[in-house]
Amino acid sequence: SSEEIAFLLPIPSEPAMQRIVAIVAATVVLFPNAAADRVEVTPVQKVVQLLTGMLAKGKSEKHEEQVQFAAYKQFCDDTSTEKKRSISEAAETIDMLKADIQKYTSDAAALTREIAGHDEDISVWQGDSKAAAKVREIEKTDYEATHKDYSESVDAIRRAIAVLKKQAYDRKQASSLAQVSDLKGLTLIPDSAKKAIDLFLTQYTEDPLEVSAPEASAYEFQSHSIIEILEKLLDKFVDERTTLEKEESNSRHAFEMLQQDLTAQIAQAETDRGEKSESKAKTLQAKADASGDLTDTTSTKEADEKYLSDLTATCSQKASDFESRQQLRAEELEAISKAIEILSSSDVAGAAEKHLPSLLQARGTALAQLRADKGSPAQQRAASYLRSQAEHINSRVLSALAVRAADDPFAKVKKLIKDLIVRLMEEANEEATHKGWCDTELSTNEQTRKEKTSSVETLHAEIDSLEASISKLSADIAELTSAVADLDTAMAEATKLRSDEKATNTATIKDAQDAQ
Repeated sequence: SSEEIAFLLPIPSEPAMQRIVAIVAATVVLFPNAAADRVEVTPVQKVVQLLTGMLAKGKSEKHEEQVQFAAYKQFCDDTSTEKKRSISEAAETIDMLKADIQKYTSDAAALTREIAGHDEDISVWQGDSKAAAKVREIEKTDYEATHKDYSESVDAIRRAIAVLKKQAYDRKQASSLAQVSDLKGLTLIPDSAKKAIDLFLTQYTEDPLEVSAPEASAYEFQSHSIIEILEKLLDKFVDERTTLEKEESNSRHAFEMLQQDLTAQIAQAETDRGEKSESKAKTLQAKADASGDLTDTTSTKEADEKYLSDLTATCSQKASDFESRQQLRAEELEAISKAIEILSSSDVAGAAEKHLPSLLQARGTALAQLRADKGSPAQQRAASYLRSQAEHINSRVLSALAVRAADDPFAKVKKLIKDLIVRLMEEANEEATHKGWCDTELSTNEQTRKEKTSSVETLHAEIDSLEASISKLSADIAELTSAVADLDTAMAEATKLRSDEKATNTATIKDAQDAQ
């Protein structure tokens, strides 16, 4: 029975020690032939050797698990650090993109207002140009009509003076004074001059009713006063016509300068509007690009945060499991060491040398019965007899005794051994699965790092290419701006030269007309 070998090991109270003691007892039962050679190796020594091997294997597995977990912990730390850095950079990038989007929005709104201002200025200046052209057309029409009146008046007065001066002598009959009479029909002749002309014509015109009068002799010329009046009118009209021509020239020049200024302002406003429209389009495109980058960066950041959260939870759970397994292994190793210490003591060794040889020489059925799965036939017959008697006399005590007699005394020991083997196999499978997961994660992380590195290199190359393109375009823009400025300067000089030549030609034409 179990009491026959209980003296070999004191049963500890700890669960780990209980499992070890059960293993030791089972080993003694299951390997009795180990004591066949009493001189070289005793069963206790064989148990000690087995426990020593288990201790060494347990320490080795514990160390391997520590190395494996250290690599996994390094992976967790490195990956967590990398993800935190990526999340921090993404947060900074998001803040910058939001600031850029806000700036692009503000710039686009400002450019919209400026473009509207240019449109309003262009509309006002075009209206001013049209209004000035209409006013100039009216002034030109008035000038031509007034200038025509002055020219006709000057010519008529000159002809009338010429006619009157030719009559500055006495003659029989007065010649026709039609040139003088025509002056009354001119609009520019003042009323006082018209009255003087009427008086002059009345005095020197023959009256047809005076038929009884003698034939008039030649009249004495008395038109000096009217000639003086006409000469004064002639000088006045010539001066006023000259003043009118100067005013027309100044008005025409002022109109041309105004039109030139308005044209230049409209052209500059249209140029500025075009540049700002282009700048607005680029700003809106930059805003759209920044919005897209913001969406992508936000999605990447959220994915990194979720991955980091999952990784942290997984690593924490694995660390907790590792600590639990390490504590359990430490307890088991401590129990094995204590069992080895107990079995190696002089008390246990002496008891084994005293009792185990006689136990083997007797070749009793105790150990054989212990090794049997179902018990010895005698034990079965005794149990059957007790059950029959218990049923016969209806005794619960005999029934309990029959059940106890039929029980295997080492059933619990066997169960403990089987459970231990199952648990060890489960832990081995779990460790293999965990190692496979770690290898997969390490491989995936390495591949991800390679892909990210390749992407970073590609983006750097694209950045360098775009910067080179920007530099080239900036140089081209500077050259084109300089060329436009040169063209504007040349155009302004040509316009000024053309204006000067036009003014000179106008003055020359006027002088030629006056000379005629």
